Amino acid sequence: MLEEIVYASTATGSTTSLLNMATLLGEAQRNNARAGLTGALAAHDDRFFQVIEGHGQVLDGLLRRLANDPRHRDIRIIGRRPIDQRSFADWTMANATVTPRQGAELDALTQAEAPSAVRVVGLLRQALEKGAATAP
Repeated sequence: MLEEIVYASTATGSTTSLLNMATLLGEAQRNNARAGLTGALAAHDDRFFQVIEGHGQVLDGLLRRLANDPRHRDIRIIGRRPIDQRSFADWTMANATVTPRQGAELDALTQAEAPSAVRVVGLLRQALEKGAATAP
């Protein structure tokens, strides 16, 4: 069964460094292609916002690896749910470049007591639909 995980975390390195982000995205794209995962990543200030889609057991393994990844800390799972189809099927890991307004909304959403995973997915989709994404 396909599932979707939405999470936010605090970056330990610079999210404005093109080299850091290119390295991170390249690794994610290679690993996700092997594992059958798709998704999108946005960075705003020192925060990552990510949606990952795939089979449950694969996502469980990924979450274990992410918990030990030194590139980020304070991982907060915003939502996990079964899905009928992927929202980011065309990307092993899309680089969703968000506007300052979208970034501020992502920050507010993920810090809320009851954050909306659906809204986070919507904001990342919106960024991709406006053409502000790195090709797969």
